Amino acid sequence: MSVDATRGAMGDHEPAQAGTTLPDALALAAFDDHHPPSRDLVDDCVHCGFCLPACPTYTLWGEEMDSPRGRIYLMKEGLEGEPMSSSMVTHIDRCLGCMACVTVCPSGVQYDKLIEATRQQVERRGSHHRPRTDRLLREGIFALFPHPGRLRLLRGPLALYQRSGLSALVRRSGVLERISPTLATMAAIAPPVQRRVRIPEVVPARGPRRMTVGLLLGCVQREFYPGVNAATVRVLNMEGCDVVTPPTQGCCGALSVHSGREEEGLAYARALIDAFAGAGVERVVVNSAGCGSTMKDYAHLLADDPDYAGRARAFAEKVRDISEVLVELGPRARRHPLPVTVAYHDACHLAHAQQVRSQPRELLRAIPGLRIKEIAEGDLCCGSAGVYNLLLPEPARELGDRKAANVARTDAELLVTSNPGCLLQISDALRRRGQAMATAHLVLVLDASLRGLDAGALLGGTVPAPARVGRARR
Repeated sequence: MSVDATRGAMGDHEPAQAGTTLPDALALAAFDDHHPPSRDLVDDCVHCGFCLPACPTYTLWGEEMDSPRGRIYLMKEGLEGEPMSSSMVTHIDRCLGCMACVTVCPSGVQYDKLIEATRQQVERRGSHHRPRTDRLLREGIFALFPHPGRLRLLRGPLALYQRSGLSALVRRSGVLERISPTLATMAAIAPPVQRRVRIPEVVPARGPRRMTVGLLLGCVQREFYPGVNAATVRVLNMEGCDVVTPPTQGCCGALSVHSGREEEGLAYARALIDAFAGAGVERVVVNSAGCGSTMKDYAHLLADDPDYAGRARAFAEKVRDISEVLVELGPRARRHPLPVTVAYHDACHLAHAQQVRSQPRELLRAIPGLRIKEIAEGDLCCGSAGVYNLLLPEPARELGDRKAANVARTDAELLVTSNPGCLLQISDALRRRGQAMATAHLVLVLDASLRGLDAGALLGGTVPAPARVGRARR
């Protein structure tokens, strides 16, 4: 489709949000000179339409402007001098950033780089087009979720809320839905609060050491899925890895970078590079897909920083998803049988952003007795997408329900994935449809097999874990 034809197909699109504080005619120019979307990358798009069926928002609404090529057309208009409008902000905000379009594009359009650059422009120059409540919500989210210490403060009140039975009562009443869909989503996706697990700074390998690796503890993963980090350490130890977890590490910056909060995201990236400096690790292991995709991109993100460009490149070259490291090492520890049927969900930032698909399946297939079932529309996002399900809960819920229906059709006993956001989103969607299916992170399945646990530990939703992991090296 030609550019002119694309424009005709788009028609006249009015802003979908109310509450802008400036008329579009008085808005700032769409893009400034600080890393606008690349015209060369924009021109790579030939508007062929291969991206349309891969795009979650186009799948939901059939709206050209909510497709990758439609958003690229908006970027082109911005580069040609059109002002930042509330309509542009709305359509850019609606993108999940799942990168499924990157996977299917026959022209190799780097939509990931384009949407990232455009979101930075929106945050600097167009955020006034959002309603005030939306702006406050965003500030609240980023004042909380990238801060493990602040998330830790929520554990006590959340545990009380869940164990008192109040959470079930509130869910049945629907009162939160009427007050705030975002609050309702936060309450619904919150996992049961687990006992915190102490992970020493250095945990030595069991048997001869094959590799020394660092581990990103994460934010949500650290505080609300502590068993996943503990299992990651155990699996790496059993496969011959010394595991280092620098105590000063914080957020990797993924949520901020993916949302266009450039300076904030880069500050987190620099701090994480500093935290791992001198750790002496050969790989930096990540068990959260969204975090891993951003950390692998540090060289690009910090290319303009003379103090960090080289360090960022060296750091990014070490970053690996946990499945990549385990496949690279090859199995050493014995796999005990797990007679269970699993449906494996590809997290978008693992499959599309990092192109890691075969490794998780290879690890699962190596477990005796385990069977894998593929999920229909497997490449379609579940709707979590970082904080998307909090900012745009209605379309996120539609996508979650669609994903849960496809998962249910597999008749699997256990849903397995490699990202905490996906676990939260799909677990909630399965619960809404009354589907009794357990969910687990990939490393919990591997851990159960290596430790010889019964499959019931996974299907019951709890995997026994010691109060601390390993022993610290002295």
